[in-house]
Amino acid sequence: MTAVVESRVDAVTLTIENHVATVVIDRQHVLNAVDAATHAQLNEIWEQLENDPSVRAVVITGAGPRAFSVGADMSASAVDKTGLEYWAGLDPNGFGGLSLRTTLDVPVIARVNGYALGGGMEMVLGADIVVAADTAKFGLTEPRVGRLALDGGIHQLVRRIPYTQAMGMLLTARKADAAEMQSMGLVNEVVPAEELDAAVQRWVDQILACAPTSVRAVKQMVTQTAHLTAKEARGLRLPALMAALDSEDSAEGVRAFQEKRMPAWPGR
Repeated sequence: MTAVVESRVDAVTLTIENHVATVVIDRQHVLNAVDAATHAQLNEIWEQLENDPSVRAVVITGAGPRAFSVGADMSASAVDKTGLEYWAGLDPNGFGGLSLRTTLDVPVIARVNGYALGGGMEMVLGADIVVAADTAKFGLTEPRVGRLALDGGIHQLVRRIPYTQAMGMLLTARKADAAEMQSMGLVNEVVPAEELDAAVQRWVDQILACAPTSVRAVKQMVTQTAHLTAKEARGLRLPALMAALDSEDSAEGVRAFQEKRMPAWPGR
């Protein structure tokens, strides 16, 4: 049992317990919309987690029952840029520092408890596994207010689900429920809201049952080779891959299999 590390920076809470980091956006008065300060706080958290080798999985969610996040804070006090100015200053890591991030080598689970709209859905697209309450709603709704999903939403969606399904959402800015998004292939599991935490924990437990070095290698191999053919990607000597191949984990996994017991991953 590891110690619980908890920190709160204004609108974002980070808790680390038993190798799992939980990131909660808590701006319930605006349905967990993200303003510039919250975006900066999220970026700081992702950088912290990238440099913490004890963390083996991350769960991101929104506080309260209503929203994961409805994206950018559109309140009068938060909108201080034109669309062109926003585009010119885009964060290379995407919305919330997550939607286009390729340097976080641990699995990210999106716990979608309500509305995931605009930048909120872009953050979902930046996750590896998506578990949603049956009451959740998804959408890239920016065109309804004369804006665009510039932080990866447009380009990611057409890569993650079938073209006509993606365009059907992008060109109408409509919302879709969790069951529909699961049928499209974006959501891994849909459960009643009261079962959401248990479902997320099942996914976490399955990740923690795997060798940490193997999981990091898988994540890095996927995120760093998307532009390559499968044959080209296979030959790329990525740091996490090389570490996994020459790790204590790989030896312990074989020993545990031979001895018919659960692995005790060393040093984790």
